[in-house]
Amino acid sequence: MDRDTYQGLIERLEAESENRPAAYRTKVVLLSAAAYAVLFATLIAVALAIAWGLEFAYAKHSTVALVRLAIFALILVPVVFVVLRVFFTRLRPPSGRVVERAEAPKLFDVLDKMRRRLKGPPIHRVLLDGDFNASIVQLPRWGLFGGHRNYLVLGVPFLIGLPPKEMLATVAHEYGHLCGNHGKLGAWVYRQRRTFLALYEQVGREAQSNWFHGAIAGALDRFMPVYDAYTFVLSRQDEYKADQTATEIVGADANASGLIRGALLGRFVHDEFWPRLWSQADAAARPAYMPFAAMRAAFDAGYAQWATKERLQAAWEEAPKWHDTHPSLRERVEATGQQKVVPPRATAAAGDALLGNAKSLIDEFDRVWWSEQQQQWQSRFRYAERSKLRLRELSSAPRDTLAVQDLQELALLTAEFDSPEAAKPALEALLKRSGGPFPKAAFVYGRILLDEGVDRGLDHLVAAAAADRSLIDAAAEAGYRYVFDKRGEHAAHAFLERLPPGAGY
Repeated sequence: MDRDTYQGLIERLEAESENRPAAYRTKVVLLSAAAYAVLFATLIAVALAIAWGLEFAYAKHSTVALVRLAIFALILVPVVFVVLRVFFTRLRPPSGRVVERAEAPKLFDVLDKMRRRLKGPPIHRVLLDGDFNASIVQLPRWGLFGGHRNYLVLGVPFLIGLPPKEMLATVAHEYGHLCGNHGKLGAWVYRQRRTFLALYEQVGREAQSNWFHGAIAGALDRFMPVYDAYTFVLSRQDEYKADQTATEIVGADANASGLIRGALLGRFVHDEFWPRLWSQADAAARPAYMPFAAMRAAFDAGYAQWATKERLQAAWEEAPKWHDTHPSLRERVEATGQQKVVPPRATAAAGDALLGNAKSLIDEFDRVWWSEQQQQWQSRFRYAERSKLRLRELSSAPRDTLAVQDLQELALLTAEFDSPEAAKPALEALLKRSGGPFPKAAFVYGRILLDEGVDRGLDHLVAAAAADRSLIDAAAEAGYRYVFDKRGEHAAHAFLERLPPGAGY
């Protein structure tokens, strides 16, 4: 199912859920039940086939019948094995550093109080990871069956950047999905949606193992987009009810402030903090500071940069991505009854308040991060040294005397290690040369033009993607964001139609 068909189905289902809510929810239940029915029917059909084969062989009492039965069994036994494996495959739990109660007694006390107040299920494992986020993951113990295990995943940047009440608002929101505060149906569909999506991904990864596993993956390829669309609409509606749970726990003001701070600071972490840190690899074999230890000061020092009315307005106008069940920031904040307000500077961090020894944990994350990233960092440093030397060599020669390959190298290295503005003359000269196409140069030049607000950059992105399919996704993302900001979603989708098939954005 392509994206336009998928979005059209969602729009139709949204209208149906508003006009005929009972009928829509009945369809969701039936569709969820159908997934189980198909798997059970397959297993029963295989069992009946084996029973028929045994009866046939017993009735014939012949060597030929026994040979046929053996061949029959060789075919069907693997089928039974695969179906049972689908039923009982253990889904991968989230990764992260486990936090024990003794390490963070205040955090666990808060979670215990939240559970008692909401009368929800236990949280079996608390994990820390390096993302700017907080989430709860619920997985069945054995594939589609067994009691569920609940994992709370807290991002260290999130604990550093948000005050305690705002962080707890996010945890309460996620926990609210599991408590059934939006009804038993909503909680059940929430669990089934996540379980089936995780199972779908895992079966897809194993589709090459045998023909029947591949057949199941093929069937799921047709079923899952429809199932996802039906449950998507209900899940988006239930996000508001989960936000109501967060408001019940921490209050509307803290909930709304956390939503806004999370959106603004999360974008700052992704677009500013990490790129700025990695830019040091162009000049030093080791970073001047470790990331997680530096985040608190960076978030505070950068407050005037990320906590602005202009950035809030941009986030306020941003529509949710087509695959995101969360409503927009504006819709969620307005649903709490609060206004669009830049969050105040944080005076306390959730990590300090809730973790027993936050500094020790942060230092541990920095050590792990450097051990994982050291090789990549130093490889980039060596590449930058060689590239800067080569750039000086190429820059010393008159541009019109350079061969096409050298001119392209000059243009791309200038854009990477000097500035986009300094690279424009070499890029323009290259794109006028014969011997093209020059997709990487066209892509870089297109991005430069878009940064300057020149629509002609879109043509260069399209040309780059047409000449080099590896650039399709990057061209799609850059062009989509540019057009969306200037002319809206419909025009942005129209731009995507200009690109070759295969864009994943």
